[in-house]
Amino acid sequence: MLLQHNRANPFGIPQFTPRKDGAQPEPERSLTETSSCAQPEPERDSGRRLAAAADDVSCDFGSAKYYALCGFGGILSCGVTHTLVVPLDLVKCRLQVDPAKYKSIFNGFSLTVKEDGVRGLAKGWAPTFIGYSMQGLCKFVLFYSDLLGEENTYLWRTSLYLAASASAEFFADIALSPMEACKVRIQTQPGYANTLRACAPKMYTEEGLWAFYKGLGPLWMRQIPYTMMKFACFERTVEMLYKHVVPKPRSECSQSEQLVVTFVAGYIAGVFCAVVSHPADSVVSVLNKEKGSTAMQVLKKLGPAGVWKGLGARIIMVGTLTALQWFIYDSVKVYFRLPRPPPPEMPESLKKK
Repeated sequence: MLLQHNRANPFGIPQFTPRKDGAQPEPERSLTETSSCAQPEPERDSGRRLAAAADDVSCDFGSAKYYALCGFGGILSCGVTHTLVVPLDLVKCRLQVDPAKYKSIFNGFSLTVKEDGVRGLAKGWAPTFIGYSMQGLCKFVLFYSDLLGEENTYLWRTSLYLAASASAEFFADIALSPMEACKVRIQTQPGYANTLRACAPKMYTEEGLWAFYKGLGPLWMRQIPYTMMKFACFERTVEMLYKHVVPKPRSECSQSEQLVVTFVAGYIAGVFCAVVSHPADSVVSVLNKEKGSTAMQVLKKLGPAGVWKGLGARIIMVGTLTALQWFIYDSVKVYFRLPRPPPPEMPESLKKK
């Protein structure tokens, strides 16, 4: 009798959960299905099953903790990876600003070591780490979802990737610009300054606050297309890899296998990122080296061929660091047991149409 009465009470049974969308409640389950030993069915966000590093997740998708840990992952992925490739970045910058002296990647490395020693390859590591950590914090915490409804979110997912990444990078570059200006000045002007502590005050004394932001426009031109490609190309490449290359569904892949897919997709995206952003990168490098120049003056000086100097070094650098960024970011989500949405699938309503 008591059991029957309890089942008749819709507010007292775990089987019944009111739906906000007006849909019918799920049918009542047996006591065996609702026992404490039964595993709860994972929640869905936009029709996408949230995979985690373990059977349970440490926080809800979209919660404050989720965004905070995503920001931490962004700091690690961008700050650490860019710092690791400082030697290659230094040679790339010198190829761009002084192609008569530095003729190739290997020539650039040998000349740098000859002139500055092995320690010279690490010039600019401090502004690189600080600047790109701030940038990573900004651009990895902005997400757009469910703005257009389930069907339109799936159909227009590439546009959403592009819009979210572009708007995030716009603000991220404001944080990055001062450190990028210091990094380029340290790396491309021998004798100007060897450390961030010496460089930043000297730049401010000579040119004022404008010295740190005169390259912001070209930086936007470089970084916004780069980040749009980084997110959109990565997401669509992951979809294609699981659909056409990986021999089993993502849900059946181990965490290690999923991280391998993440790394491969990140490297493919990084190659495209390097190509679309390289001309603006050349302008940024020269502009931050020279006093009193404008972006248009630098562009005219470099010419159509000059803006592509150092592309090979940049492809190696950007491809590697982009792959590592996605690998580190996804590993952070695995370690902290954050929700990890799988590639989007077509909603049932669209399949019926």
